[in-house]
Parts: sequence; structure tokens; C-alpha cells
Amino acid sequence: MNDKLTQFLNEAFKPYGNFPARKDVEQELLANLNEKYNDLKADGKSDEQAYKLTIESFGDVTEIMEQVAHDAPKKAIDDKQSLRKTIVDSIMHPINGASTSRFRATSLIDTDLADTKLAGSDFSMSALMNANFDKSDLGASKFKATALKGSSFVDANLSGALFDSSDLTDANLEGANLTSAEFRRCAFKGANFNGVTLDNTEFKQSDLSEISFNGLTLRGTVFHTSSLKKATFDGAILEDVSFHYSEVKHIIFDGATMDKVTYALLKGVKANLDNVTIK
Repeated sequence: MNDKLTQFLNEAFKPYGNFPARKDVEQELLANLNEKYNDLKADGKSDEQAYKLTIESFGDVTEIMEQVAHDAPKKAIDDKQSLRKTIVDSIMHPINGASTSRFRATSLIDTDLADTKLAGSDFSMSALMNANFDKSDLGASKFKATALKGSSFVDANLSGALFDSSDLTDANLEGANLTSAEFRRCAFKGANFNGVTLDNTEFKQSDLSEISFNGLTLRGTVFHTSSLKKATFDGAILEDVSFHYSEVKHIIFDGATMDKVTYALLKGVKANLDNVTIK
């Protein structure tokens, strides 16, 4: 496995050539990755699982090197030892101070993480059923293949967050800020959207059947190839909202108010707009 991890590091740093302290950086990172791999093996992971989780914990080298080049002081650039420490710390302990991958592939079922600063965290492949994130800062966090059934995000900041292939069944999103958040292939059956902010939020290939958007203001919201059967928009305000390739005939728009462009696009795909107000 040492050879495989060595090859991974060689490929990761290949675009940057022989920068100062590269050899020292790779040696220390290799030791860190081997330690991570051995810990995962000790936890019962297979060779393949341990390797996959190890390299996923590594971080984005491109972003790290760009940030190091921009932020590192001249002393660090001139001093190989300082530069080595700057790069290694940036990869294993990201520059913003948060360990973004520490929650990846973990079990936090029923865990109380309310009112916590977790921006930029990676919760991918984790079990978070019934976890409490109320009032927490989760901006730009990742939830890929994450189990979130019954989880609570009341008044949480989820702006810029990415949810991909995640189960949000019965999740409580009341009052959450979902500005520019993206949801791909997610399940929302029974989820609570009361009072959420949906500015420029994107839903792609997601199941939003029977979800209530009543009373919400949607600005620049995108529903792309998503199921909205029996979803309701009573009292909602829709501004520049799109429903690309989404079945709209069974959406209940009664009582909604929308701009002329949104109205025209929905009318063109034969949505029932009998009780809609145009502004």
C-alpha cells in the first residue's frame, strides 16, 4: 500500500514540478496517509475501502497550492522547512482552520451539534439520522450519500451547501438559509420547509412530492428534472423560478403570486394556473 500511496502523491503534485521542499513534503504526507490507512484497517475496513477513504481525506491540492502561493509569507517561500510545514498543514489541516473531512464516513446518529460552527465541513457517506444541527453554520458544507432522515436544521445556515444522493426524509429545515444550496438526487418525503430561504437554490433530480412551499418567497430557484407531484405553493411568491424538465401538471399553484416570466414558462408547459396572481 505504501507504493500505491506514493504513486497517488506523485500524481497529485505532478502539475507543480519540483517546487522547494517537494521531497520533504511528500515524505511527511506519505507517513500521514499511511497512518490514516492503518487506522482505517484497524477499524475493520477492507484494503479498498481504507485506500479510498484515505485519499478522500487528502483534500484538493489545486486549491491548497493556490492558497499557499497567495497567502504564504516570503519567508516561507524562501525557507524549505517553513514551506514544507505550510503545505503539509494546509493539506492535513485546511487553511481555514476547520478539518473539513473529519466528519466523512462517520456515524453521528442522534448527535446534538446545535449552534456549532461547521462551515465547509464534509459529511459525505455519514450516518446523521436524527442529528440536531439547529442554528449551526454549515455554509458550503458537503453531504454526499449522507443519511439525514429525521435530522434537524432549524434556523441553520446551509448557504452554498451541496447535498448529493442524500436522504432528507422527515428532515426539519424550518427557517434554514438555503441560499445557493444545491440538492442533487435527494429524497425529501415529509420534510419541513416552513420559513426557509430559497434564493438561487437548485433542486436536481430530487423528489419533492407533497412538499409545502406555502408562504415562501422563491427567487431564482431552480427545479430541474425533479418530482413535485402535489407540492403546494399557496401564498408563495415566485420570482424568476424555473421548472426545467419537471412535471408541473400535478403541482398545486393555487394562491401563488408570480412574475410574468415565471407565469409564461409554466403556462407554456400546461401547468394549472387558474388561481394564480401575476405581478
